[in-house]
Parts: sequence; C-alpha cells; structure tokens
Amino acid sequence: MKIAVLVSTGRHPVSGAARYSRNDAAALTIAIGIARTHGAQLDVLHAGDPANPALQQYLALGAPKVEVLNTQGDACAALTQRLAGYDLVFTGTRAEGAYDSGTLPYKLADALNVPLVGAAVDVSVTTDGVEVRQFMPKGLRRRVRAPLPALVAVHPLANAAPRYAYARMKEGHVAPVAASAPLDKESTAWSIGPVMAKPKKLAAPEKRSGHARMLGATTTESRGGSVVIEGSSVEKAQVILAYLREHQLVDY
Repeated sequence: MKIAVLVSTGRHPVSGAARYSRNDAAALTIAIGIARTHGAQLDVLHAGDPANPALQQYLALGAPKVEVLNTQGDACAALTQRLAGYDLVFTGTRAEGAYDSGTLPYKLADALNVPLVGAAVDVSVTTDGVEVRQFMPKGLRRRVRAPLPALVAVHPLANAAPRYAYARMKEGHVAPVAASAPLDKESTAWSIGPVMAKPKKLAAPEKRSGHARMLGATTTESRGGSVVIEGSSVEKAQVILAYLREHQLVDY
C-alpha cells in the first residue's frame, strides 16, 4: 500500500512567522499510524517553495522526508502527476495563511478520479477499503466507507495528537524535486500581501444614561433621528453635515 500526505505551510496569526498547518499535522499523524499498522509506504509531499522554514517542522512531527515539488505553476496539476498510483491520499481541509480556499481536495480528487471523504476525525483501512468517521454539526458523527484508491480530508478536530520532537527534525530532510505544471490563471490574477487593519465604522457616541439604554433594550420605542425628504440636494447635505458636526464625527 502506498500512502501520501499533502502538507501546506501556514502563518502565525499574531507574529506572521511561518509555521506548519495544524490541520495537516493531524492528517500526518493519522497517516503515520496507518502506515505502521499495515506496513505501507508513506510519502509526505508539498507543492511550493522548498526554502520555507515551516517544512522543517513536519520532520519534527514524524515525517522522515518532505518531498517538495518546486513549481510556480498550478499546484493541483503538479500533485496530480505525482500522486498517480497511490492507494490513499491525506490532506487537511484548508491551508492556514495562504489562499485558504479549501478547494484543493475537491479539485485533486476530481483530477485523480477517486472518491473524496471530507471532515474525517478517525480513519481506518479495512479489507474493503477505507472507513472514515466524519465530523457533523451539533456533535454528531457519521461513518462512511469508500473503496481504494481514495482521498481523505482530515477535519481540524480529528482524533490525533501530533508529537513534536526536535531530534527528528535533524534526522529527516527536505528534498526539492523539479516539477513542471502550467500556470494557474486564477492565482496570477491575485496579489498576496499583508492583511491591513479594517477601517473603523463611524458611529455617533452614546449619550443616553444607563437607565435609558436599559429601557431601549426592553422596549421598541424609536431611537430618534429624522428622515429628510423635502429640499434640494444641497439642503440635504447640510443636514447630514450638521449631524456629523454635532456628534464630532468630522472636525470641519
């Protein structure tokens, strides 16, 4: 049996430092357990920049080697070529800090023409194929069986506890592999940059007393304000400007 785990790189939400994807780490942990139980071949793959320091962290999580498809083209096309002949492919549900669309498992399963089982929290391999316990809303779970080959997308709340060991990072290695893939027309239309703070919405300060606010929360009385219907556009603009000045939302 041949098993592949697709890993991505993420970013810390506060510092912005590169780090491994926690969702993909859970998928790697599940795949390692299955590979040991069934004596399967396990390959860890990534499509992107081999110099990303987050890839080293997957070695510490148990990956003996991370094979990086060094391509600037369509990651799905490059992975489709590489994954031919694999019995079981693991991914996370979405990346952390990149495009984060969550569509790669679906596009990849369609390109490989294999069944996709998403939101997996437990995975086991049987004589009939793969058996997956799926995450459902409101605490529900559902068991699904699919024949091999198959692609399994692991849920962030999967029953897996990744273990980080610095010594394993030194023992493993990241292996860049040249890969050719056509350019993704959708990705070339976008530019990636740091997230900017959203502008604050202007709002008039609350001038009512605490008692009045409590009454307003329990009754349906009008909060005030007026609707200007009559008059020219200049007169209506003067009313709006007077309101902004009254509540000190503008200083001119």
